[in-house]
Formats: sequence, structure tokens, C-alpha cells
Amino acid sequence: MSLMKVRKAVFPAAGFGTRFLPATKATPKEMLPLVDKPLIQYGVEEAVAAGCTEIIIVTGRGKSSLEDHFDKSYELETALEARGKTALLEMVRSVSHLAKISYTRQPDALGLGHAVLQAKQLVGNEPFAVILPDDVVDSETPCLKQMVDAFERTQASILASEIVEGAAISSYGCLECVQDPHDPRLLDVTNMVEKPKPEEAPSQHAIIGRYILTPRIFQMLESVTPGSGGEIQLTDGIKALLQHEKVYGFTYEGTRYDAGDKLGFLKATVEFALRRNDLGPRFREWLKNQAF
Repeated sequence: MSLMKVRKAVFPAAGFGTRFLPATKATPKEMLPLVDKPLIQYGVEEAVAAGCTEIIIVTGRGKSSLEDHFDKSYELETALEARGKTALLEMVRSVSHLAKISYTRQPDALGLGHAVLQAKQLVGNEPFAVILPDDVVDSETPCLKQMVDAFERTQASILASEIVEGAAISSYGCLECVQDPHDPRLLDVTNMVEKPKPEEAPSQHAIIGRYILTPRIFQMLESVTPGSGGEIQLTDGIKALLQHEKVYGFTYEGTRYDAGDKLGFLKATVEFALRRNDLGPRFREWLKNQAF
């Protein structure tokens, strides 16, 4: 039997981005720049580095700039070429050549599970990744590549996880799990609790915005009972999947920034700017001279 490979990555990007209003009134949250690159591009580059060749972006109203960003820009490229700006020209062209990118619409914001379900026809009967653009992970080996390697060993759904202590666990899906005896980074999941009270959390292992899922998840999402407001939650679909097959948590190596939160976005901007060879030294010097 041939091993399943992860070739496709789904990006749910139909939300309103209300935490960043008024900036997101006319600009998709996923297009907010982290230094000089939109949030979603970090995720797409991570997926490509993990071996994905097809990107599926789930969009909604007012998200056309996402499509424009990954499309060829004839006017801009012609202008840059005419002015001899070769480096900028290559940078712009590289964005439109990252991967094969397809789009599907989520007409109503009915939960993360519902967003993933919109990609069913484009994914087909194969495993796939889900990346939430809000979560930007900085790591030597891309987070999704670490997960793909784990998937190729287990051939089972993989959920990225990190330790979250104290009251903050109530903002996450939480894993009830035991550590795999053969691989300490793998967590054998037995249950999941969405946003538990701290005293009721089964562990400190929180789920973050990286998933690898088997195609059976679509069947589960179609059969789960919608929750409040008719929303279909991905967590509920994965809990149903647990009744049929193995699901693992995965303790990735790297630093995650919650760029869907204003403070997290600011932290990521500073950290990423400081690491840049062209900006870091001058920015660090400027920070040292500020009387905060």
C-alpha cells in the first residue's frame, strides 16, 4: 500500500477581521503586512517549503485583493522592468509563481469547520494541511514541514500543539492526550475540549493553527450537529474523526506569534524587523535610543 502524501494546503480566509477594525474594513486581515509581506504569504511560503504544490484559499466578500496579490501583475512588472528595478521585479514575480493557487467562497461565516468543508471538492480524496494565517510560526525547519514528516511516519491526522499555562488555555482547543512512547513530540489524542475553564482543562497542550487532516474529516464535518449560530466547528469534526481513526497532537519546534491579536501582531513586527539584515541593525539602534 502506497503512503499518503500531503500535497494541498487550505487557508481559511473569509473572516471579517473585526479585531483590526477599522484597518480591515476594506483590507482583508490576511493582507496586513508583517514588515513588508502580508500575513498569508508567510503561511503560503511555509506550505510550499513543506512540499505542498497546491494552495486552496477559502475567501468571502471583499477578499479580491488576496487573489490580486498572488496573481501576475502585468502593469507593475512592466513598470519595474522599464526602470531597471531587477531585484523588485524578481520579488514580485516570485509571489505569483509560489504554487498553483485556487479559490473557493464561503458565502456565510459559519465556523472554521464550515470554511474547511468548502474546500472538499478541490481537496478530493487525499490528506491535506490547514493553515490559519493568523498564526505565524518562526522556526528553523518550517512548522508544517515538521508535521508533514510526522504524518509520513504515522499516516494519521496531526494537530500542531504547544504548552499554554494558566488561564490562557481557555482561549484554545485543548488536547486530552498521552505522550507517544516512541516519539516524545507526538501526543496520542483521546479527546478534545474547546476553550475549557482552566480548572477543567485536561492538559496544557493547546491546539494552534496548523493541521494535517485525512479526507474522512469532510464526512465528519458534514455529519456533526451545528452549534451556536449554525456554526460548524473543526474541533467537533476532529472529535468525531477520533471515533474512526488515530489523531495525534504534535509538539512543534519554533516560536508562534498570534498575529490575529493586536499585541501579538506588534510583537511579531518587531521581532521580524530585528532579524532583517537590511533593517535590524538600524532598528535595534533606534530602539535603544528611545526613552520608553
